[in-house]
Amino acid sequence: MPYPPQMVKAFKEELTEIGFTDLVTAEAVDSAMKKAATGVTLVAINSVSGCAAAIARPGVRLALENTDHRPDQLLTVFAGQDLEATERMRSYLQDLPPSDPSFALFKDGELVYFMPRYRIESRDANAVAADLHNAFDEFDEFDE
Repeated sequence: MPYPPQMVKAFKEELTEIGFTDLVTAEAVDSAMKKAATGVTLVAINSVSGCAAAIARPGVRLALENTDHRPDQLLTVFAGQDLEATERMRSYLQDLPPSDPSFALFKDGELVYFMPRYRIESRDANAVAADLHNAFDEFDEFDE
């Protein structure tokens, strides 16, 4: 059973306020991922966990504020809330086990980087931001 919408509203807004598109249906995920066939797309699988609140969401905010290599598309699904959308997004993550919160970076439709929960929960927001920033730099070629 999904979380009540009012419970996750503020958690979702932390990402939509910085440019993420909140995907709530499988169809929306498929449509957005078709656009991911070109350019760089960052996907955040959001959650109610403490590490999402204290580390993942602040970390991605820092990463996006301090980069010249911002992904072309920012997408998010909410695990535990938008069940169908989350399941569909996970189908794009190949054989990776479910992990939330997590981040996935796609380059021209191909998964090129994945940060699972275990690489988030034992760190701080600055460390997560640094890893994301490095991934943006590595896979973004718009300056070339």
